[in-house]
Amino acid sequence: MSMNSLQDLFVQQLKDLYSAENQLIKALPKMAKGATTPELRKAFESHLEETRNQAGRIEQIFKAESLQGVPGGHKCKGMEGLVAEGSEILEEKGDQNVLDAGIIAAAQRVEHYEIAGYGTARAMAKLLGYTTAEQMLSKSLDEEAAADEKLTSIAEKYIYAAVPQNGK
Repeated sequence: MSMNSLQDLFVQQLKDLYSAENQLIKALPKMAKGATTPELRKAFESHLEETRNQAGRIEQIFKAESLQGVPGGHKCKGMEGLVAEGSEILEEKGDQNVLDAGIIAAAQRVEHYEIAGYGTARAMAKLLGYTTAEQMLSKSLDEEAAADEKLTSIAEKYIYAAVPQNGK
């Protein structure tokens, strides 16, 4: 793909987000299975449905804004790395609360990556006059921010207090 305009960059950003969401659709069930705190498991299961909807919104944006191409066909390397880091935590042995805290840390890195991606794409949509895309991207951005806040809440309420301090 040739990058000669904001429009070209916007399409590339949407493809990157689409790839990221589809990678998460595969990773979230593994994260839910690896989580031992029931609230954390439920949060991942709930976010899986949101993630599917977010991928669907990107498909809708391509149709609604008559964008060239399709959302697929691109690999988000950033998300690939974040998912790989999260997978490493799932393979670790040790205190379950510590491991759940590690899973949350990995998941929050993912959320922050998506927040950056959706915020950038939304700003581009606004500049390009894509009102429908801007609204859909805002909805996904809000969901990602809420997921991040929920992970923080779960960590503070259920996990951090149970984590051994200083290896003791």
